[in-house]
Amino acid sequence: MVTELDEYPLHQAPLPLLWPASSDRNFYDRCYFNAHDRTGDLFVVTGLGYYPNLGTKDAFLLVARGGTHTAVHLGDLCDGDRLNQRVGGYSVEVLEPLQRLRVRLEETEGVSADLTWEGSFPVLQEQPHVLRSGARVTLEAQRFAQVGTWSGHLTLDGERIEVSPDRWVGTRDRSWGIRPVGEAEPAGAPADPPFEGMWWLYVPMRFERFAVVVILQEDPDGYRTLNDCHRVWPDGRVEQLGWPRVQVHYPSGGRMPTGATLRCTSGAGDAIEIEVSSLLAAPLHVGGGYGGDPDWTHGTWKGEKLAERVSYRLDDEAVRGRLMFGCTDHVGRAVLSEGGAQHEGWGLFEHFCIGRHDPSGFTDFFDVAP
Repeated sequence: MVTELDEYPLHQAPLPLLWPASSDRNFYDRCYFNAHDRTGDLFVVTGLGYYPNLGTKDAFLLVARGGTHTAVHLGDLCDGDRLNQRVGGYSVEVLEPLQRLRVRLEETEGVSADLTWEGSFPVLQEQPHVLRSGARVTLEAQRFAQVGTWSGHLTLDGERIEVSPDRWVGTRDRSWGIRPVGEAEPAGAPADPPFEGMWWLYVPMRFERFAVVVILQEDPDGYRTLNDCHRVWPDGRVEQLGWPRVQVHYPSGGRMPTGATLRCTSGAGDAIEIEVSSLLAAPLHVGGGYGGDPDWTHGTWKGEKLAERVSYRLDDEAVRGRLMFGCTDHVGRAVLSEGGAQHEGWGLFEHFCIGRHDPSGFTDFFDVAP
């Protein structure tokens, strides 16, 4: 299947570019964005993905506001026009690679958006991320991340919300590789060793002078399988910030954090403390299509030209009962202390702790903070 992409010297395998080098059904290539105005009143999470080995592509836009999630889901057959990223009325236009993008959603059941992203600092290539279940690779991904600002507007049920870069900030990432997507696979033999849990922390923050991107993952016993902690400067310099010690602040009786304290080390060996607080929580598995969402999951085939709007109340008993079993994005505010100076930042505070995690004191999937 040769396309116009094959005119360019981009090939990494002896295949047309539309054919993934991996035959794994879970091969994916997608983008993620979030946007907020620093108040915690409203949070927009959105993205678009291609799943060529499943024959599908999809997109979503989720608005978290006032305890309600309003989501638009779009899906269709995967096509070969990768230079024009579009699913139905949703599109991502690359205006300037690695710097400016335009995200649009045509009016869909009362929701529309026209938002332009401007990177505040250069993108950061994250460390490769690999997970196995026994001998099988379940996740093998490459990502890059960036913090920035937004301009444009969002419309929700006739209310037009103006978005200006002096107030509206956010983060984005682009990732590709292998991760669980689409319909559930047959279980096969029980996992060996069995899955007991996973702890994840992702904190990309935009400060006025620099960006900080922290990505940590730990096994149930606290063994850290991913430690990716960097500061990005305007001139493109990337500074490692060591091996962060982290304390996530869980309220009594739950696992939905109110914030976290990260203690890092600068490249010069000086202590850095980052105090992160949550202004608004948006569980991604409630309308966002991430793992644990029972209604719509990325890569799932739901027919051609899918376009639907769904709404959820987070205080609904059926929704509330599953909040601790998925990943939650938070509107994050951070205060970074270094050498007697303090810097205020805004961005994403993403966390989940599923199952056992010894350092946090959780013994199983249902244990909560005392």
